[in-house]
Amino acid sequence: MITVDLNRLELNEFVGVLEKKQHCKATFPLIGAHGSKELATVYFEIAPGDMLGRHTDSAEELLIILEGEAEVEIGNESICTKKGSVALVPKDVPHNLWNIGSETLKVLGVFGGANNIVATFEEEFLPLNTNVVDTSQIE
Repeated sequence: MITVDLNRLELNEFVGVLEKKQHCKATFPLIGAHGSKELATVYFEIAPGDMLGRHTDSAEELLIILEGEAEVEIGNESICTKKGSVALVPKDVPHNLWNIGSETLKVLGVFGGANNIVATFEEEFLPLNTNVVDTSQIE
């Protein structure tokens, strides 16, 4: 059995090279390296006023808003969401999330049909110095 306590995750901090509002803390609690076979997950937190950064993912993603309020942009559409909301992001469709509330936005992303994900952002992140996150490179 594989279990993860979302309240005890060690998060990594990422900041946009050019856009400092592109700022989050994140980790991948379940990916192929952790034993998953047909799905992958990402957990991230965004401070008030900050955003994740526009990007595409190599698999369909279900965004689950665990805490806070977000503006979710998927393709050319956007909607305001809050705790308890879910949003479906099709594979390879650009999307972004902004924290529009006064508390930390906490989100769990679940990717279907793949245990490793490649996320390609429009802007580079520090400390990675790249705009690509490939979970197959994570141990």
